[in-house]
Amino acid sequence: IHPRNKQDVGLRLALAARAVAYGEPIVYSGPLFRQLTREGNRLRLWFDHVGSGLATRDGSLPKGFLIAGNDRIFHPAQAVIEGDTIVVWSDQVPEPVAVRYAWAPNPDGNLQNREGLPASPFRTDRWRNAILPKLGQ
Repeated sequence: IHPRNKQDVGLRLALAARAVAYGEPIVYSGPLFRQLTREGNRLRLWFDHVGSGLATRDGSLPKGFLIAGNDRIFHPAQAVIEGDTIVVWSDQVPEPVAVRYAWAPNPDGNLQNREGLPASPFRTDRWRNAILPKLGQ
């Protein structure tokens, strides 16, 4: 991987070294998916490393989420931040069971913690034959 912005990568690695190697009590990671709970036709996502709270890098609603039901067909999802969780849903998925975030070759996710560290891409399923939407067309 050869990111254009090497300075941000270096700064993130330095934060991790300070926390892990030197034991400094600092926020060193962006949000990492921990678990989900179902609430009717919505899924609530819980994270570790939220720091002082969840945010988006551009101040808009969270984007980059896909949601699927038992049919394993993913659809773009709406999302909102509620405290230290994200709630996702789609009118096309009445009984959701799985979420993916920033799950694309060139993802357009904007979730981060208030310290400015981005959330890592994740998936809550382990399906091999899921159907993903063709985004960006």
